[in-house]
Amino acid sequence: MKPEKEPAEVVKKELSYIQKVWHTVAIVALLVGVILVARVAFNVLLMVLAGSLIAVYFHGLGDMIQRRTRMQRKWAMILSIVSSFVILGALLWFMGTKISVQVSELSNTLPHTVSTAKAKLAETPMGQKVLENVSGSNSDKTMATIQTFLGTSFGVLGDCYIILFLGIFFTASPSLYKNGIILLVPKPKKDLAHHIMDRVSLSLKGWLKGMMVSIVLVTILITIGLSIMGIPVAMVLGLITGILELIPNLGSLLAMIPGVLLALTISTNTAIIVALIYIVSQTIVANIVTPLIQKKIINLPPALTLISQLIMGTLSGALGIILAVPLLAIIIILVDELYVKKINN
Repeated sequence: MKPEKEPAEVVKKELSYIQKVWHTVAIVALLVGVILVARVAFNVLLMVLAGSLIAVYFHGLGDMIQRRTRMQRKWAMILSIVSSFVILGALLWFMGTKISVQVSELSNTLPHTVSTAKAKLAETPMGQKVLENVSGSNSDKTMATIQTFLGTSFGVLGDCYIILFLGIFFTASPSLYKNGIILLVPKPKKDLAHHIMDRVSLSLKGWLKGMMVSIVLVTILITIGLSIMGIPVAMVLGLITGILELIPNLGSLLAMIPGVLLALTISTNTAIIVALIYIVSQTIVANIVTPLIQKKIINLPPALTLISQLIMGTLSGALGIILAVPLLAIIIILVDELYVKKINN
């Protein structure tokens, strides 16, 4: 006969089983807590990413100043920040009055423009179908979607103040934050961490450089094209188009709507020409100019970019849509370095 187990041994096994259960419960609770905190703090993390992009801009401009003037790096960075604010202030000073007048004019004429556009669309069978799709319950759904995308907990304009100062702080002492991240990485993986951070930095620089050139070129092309066609408030429409360049795929479509509506009040042919101006200008910039500048950024599939924008727009509104592309680039780099290269070696 087998000897019976001692009561102490049975109790010990029961205790060890209970401990395992509690350990499992604690791990699950910790994961749930981390997910909840990450969800609440997601907008804050996006603002940190936006601040990092501002710092990348200041560093890029500072490096250019240092190469041209042989100035000390500290003073080049200070000049980079100060000159950026001076240029922005000068543009607002010289163009602010004209822009404010055109914004006021646009806000006053837009309701009449929409009514006129509806009347012209109602004259054709195709236009009547369009009006049916954008009216009633479909219109309510569209407005609800726009409010979900643009109505965030903080609001983009409210975040700008925090993002700007984060960018200045990151510019002032980037090594402090970079070394702090590297410090958390195990010693055998520190070289890999340095490599990943350098690759991410190059990718963000390429994206930011291409985006800035795209914004300036599209703004100029649209403003000139609409001015030639005699469209009112051409400068404001050009600025709107340039700002919406921050949103790939969706931004160009949204920017076209007010310009085409205003052109439709003149004539249908003018509206078609204005639509072609938008399409040609944005095609030139998106397919010729931007790829030449963004050589060091990852080639992102358009469908994956659109999916990331929809997800980020649902989670964080306008700020999420704007930062969807750089965030997607960072995720792809991490997956490539930490997973794809390992399974293929």
